[in-house]
Amino acid sequence: MLIGEVARRSGVSARMLRHYESLGLVRPTGRTDTNYREYSGDDIRRIFHIESLRSLGLSLREVGRALDDPGFTPSGLVDDLIRRTRERIAAETELLTRLRRIGAAEPDGWEDVLQSVALLQALGSKSPEQRQRAALSSVEEVPVPVEALVEAALSETDPNVAGALRWALARSGDEGRPLLAKGLGSPAAEVRERAVQAIAEIPNDEATALLREALAHADVVVRRHAALALGARGVTEAVPTLIDMVVEQANDVDAADALSALASGHPASADEIATGLIDRLAHNTPGSPSRRRLTEALAEIPGATASRALADLSHDDDRAVAVTATYVLGVREAR
Repeated sequence: MLIGEVARRSGVSARMLRHYESLGLVRPTGRTDTNYREYSGDDIRRIFHIESLRSLGLSLREVGRALDDPGFTPSGLVDDLIRRTRERIAAETELLTRLRRIGAAEPDGWEDVLQSVALLQALGSKSPEQRQRAALSSVEEVPVPVEALVEAALSETDPNVAGALRWALARSGDEGRPLLAKGLGSPAAEVRERAVQAIAEIPNDEATALLREALAHADVVVRRHAALALGARGVTEAVPTLIDMVVEQANDVDAADALSALASGHPASADEIATGLIDRLAHNTPGSPSRRRLTEALAEIPGATASRALADLSHDDDRAVAVTATYVLGVREAR
């Protein structure tokens, strides 16, 4: 079979067949009387083998080794091809994500495109200072797609940069909230914590509703962050978790402040909060550090229920509790 016919049947151009021949990959078995290349059936099968191996991503040099080296084993080469393919997919995926984010910013001209690219690159910089500047600039200069801000916020380890990213997200509207909600379901504890911290800074009813749901989250850290945020928003559903935090000495000072703010802002809840603290005092072993923390938290709760409890605690067998209660009663009377 002559080269033209081989090209038509195999789909490999005559020019490429000549290139294969120059590399020694396939040589026509014979020549016609007029010196035209003539390919045998075995030659054509080899051409199809070459094309099959090329379709896997092998270079022509690797194809030659695979077909001609008796000691060649495919396993190592296949593993290498898998690795290279994954790297290529990752690079293409990263490019697609960047293009999609730039498109979402709806740039008006190339200057906006270049600024968006610069900010996206800065968000991924190894320098915390650059990442922080990019987060702040995303609000005041060229908008960065919310998806990129959320991704950065959920992966950021530097506390200053994380704060800037949360600030930027809080000012970017409500688009980031659903993405942050997905972060609450992450298998990584640190991502869940960053997600609830970011949600806590979004000042709208939808974020409050999400924080309410987070009070029942399986992750205790998520529950605690949600309770502190809800306490600041005047949501009394956070009271049981806040009292738990006082007992467990987990951000206990902040939790006590939140309980005080709730009681002061919702006088009808003051007695309920005081009763909750008193109940935990009764169920904690005398002498345990948690009783003193509960007494100190009770000291900040207004109302008759708290005052009566403090009067009783001034005679408590636990000297630290008694001294604290006596001091607080004196302060209250002075007021």
